[in-house]
Amino acid sequence: MSGPANTEADATTKVRCAIYTRKSTSEGLDMDFNTLDAQREAAEYYIRAMQGEGWEALPNRYDDGGFTGANTERPALQRLLADIEAGAVDCIVVYKVDRLSRSLMDFANLLALFDKQQVTFVSTTQNFNTTNSMGRLTLNILLSFAQFEREMIAERTRDKMGAARKRGKWLGSRPCYGYHGDREKKRLVVLEEEAERVRAIFGLYLRLGSVNAVTQRINDLGWAKKLYRTKAGREIGGGDWRDKDVHLVLRNPTYLGKVAFKGELYEGEHAAIVSETLFDRVQMTLSSKACGRGKRRGRNPDYLLQGITYCGLCDQRITTTTGRGRNKEVYRYYVCSKRGRKGHKGCSHPRLAAEELEQLVVDRVKARCTDPQLREEIVARMETGRTEASEAIEKERAAVVAAEAGLHAEGRR
Repeated sequence: MSGPANTEADATTKVRCAIYTRKSTSEGLDMDFNTLDAQREAAEYYIRAMQGEGWEALPNRYDDGGFTGANTERPALQRLLADIEAGAVDCIVVYKVDRLSRSLMDFANLLALFDKQQVTFVSTTQNFNTTNSMGRLTLNILLSFAQFEREMIAERTRDKMGAARKRGKWLGSRPCYGYHGDREKKRLVVLEEEAERVRAIFGLYLRLGSVNAVTQRINDLGWAKKLYRTKAGREIGGGDWRDKDVHLVLRNPTYLGKVAFKGELYEGEHAAIVSETLFDRVQMTLSSKACGRGKRRGRNPDYLLQGITYCGLCDQRITTTTGRGRNKEVYRYYVCSKRGRKGHKGCSHPRLAAEELEQLVVDRVKARCTDPQLREEIVARMETGRTEASEAIEKERAAVVAAEAGLHAEGRR
């Protein structure tokens, strides 16, 4: 009789332990035995030492490699929290407290969730007990130092990157069109074929005077955007150019052989692709454009239908544009925004003279307003609304009078 009773008691005291591991960077994670494996192994040893109290490690792995502890936006942590809410976990085991979080606020929220779900939290290298006030104080002190350490690391990293940028160094970001990033020499190297195209883009802009015209021309030539390959082997980028891409090329001081940092330009270690004279001419032309990439323009009062009309062919918003005649007179037009960006390939709808379109819309509105049936409908709706509003006001007045009478009666008592 005692055997089955003991078995049942053992079953009820089992503690299902989830092991959570984290590393801030992805460096070294491709090794056979990385830091995530080391953290998990330490946690498994700890759980085996507690086997007499019914502890057992769950087979599910909750490993976040390459994720910061400054927030909770981590896939493995989100899976762990979902399992906790589902009641599948009794205890969380980590190597150090800061593996779970380096943010004091996030950690407090996580502890509140653990308490709500009656889940315990254990660190294999730091002794504390969250069931009493002293243990919670110890935990908060540890976490405060973890957050302080994270902020100090971030500060030192920013200072180091700032110093490197001021010395003109490339910091390993994606190289812009025209350059290749040499990770051994840690500098940008000019790719001649792409560099020729960059110079051609600058020259085309000075000749055509329009970013959109340049975009259409280089897409017609079949020039694709730069293709990048990630560490995982996935290719990103490529495809047709957009106006935004061309504008970024024309504004990029990297092509001068310089490095931009906090609004200042510093001499870079890489070679220039365009001359300073050519770059300055392009900047002057860009800045002189009334529709340049400065602050967004507000509504233009000269265009009655701006922002409320859509293309009948592609359902894109209609935008405004102007043209000049031989005698420099200004003509106003409405044009499909898709056609404005991509030309005839984007949308075949022709541009419309603003005066003719606006007059057509005004005439239609006038015709509708003089329709006697429409007038009767509007009057009927206004009468209905006025009646409903009057009824609502009367109800509210009656409620106020009743409340006032009640207050008077209570005061006389």
